[in-house]
Amino acid sequence: MLVFVSTAAEGDTIIFHYYLFTFTGGIAMETGNRIEAGRIVNTHGVAGEVKIEVWLDSPQFLRRCGRIFLGDRALRILSGKVQKNFLIAKLEGVEDVNAAMALKGKDVFIDRADAPLPKGAYFIQDILGASVQDEEGKEIGRLADVLERPASNIYVVQGEEEHLIPAVPEFILSVDAEAGIIRVHLIEGM
Repeated sequence: MLVFVSTAAEGDTIIFHYYLFTFTGGIAMETGNRIEAGRIVNTHGVAGEVKIEVWLDSPQFLRRCGRIFLGDRALRILSGKVQKNFLIAKLEGVEDVNAAMALKGKDVFIDRADAPLPKGAYFIQDILGASVQDEEGKEIGRLADVLERPASNIYVVQGEEEHLIPAVPEFILSVDAEAGIIRVHLIEGM
């Protein structure tokens, strides 16, 4: 599952890479207002800290959310330190290594309300399925996936043909998440 954050600033498209992924190849999973953000992979120390594999670009983003959800259970993040792409977190109510061990393997969710985005920004999962149109407004297809690559993200558009479109300002002209429309500039061979 991929979830990115994108925003447009007058005439430019700026892409922030807050992404989530699962290894099943599915589309972004959202449960109500909850967004999948990682998995508890282990304990850390004996004081009840957990090691969270963060499926966001930044473990700091998860820490700033202030709380996580494990199923229906909300847990405040009392403290957290970054270790590569992991967050070592002390969670409210998790007092020892045994309590932390019981959480191992659980998926971590955040609430959309705890993840404020700048004005005009959105999670890419909000545009999955959006209509992708050329400069004249003709629909090319629907946004099926977003692939993360070192140079740029790639929008996978499914229509009569599959199009792989680099998510850079030269090709992504505008994104209207509310209307579900992405305008693109295609070149031959795309």
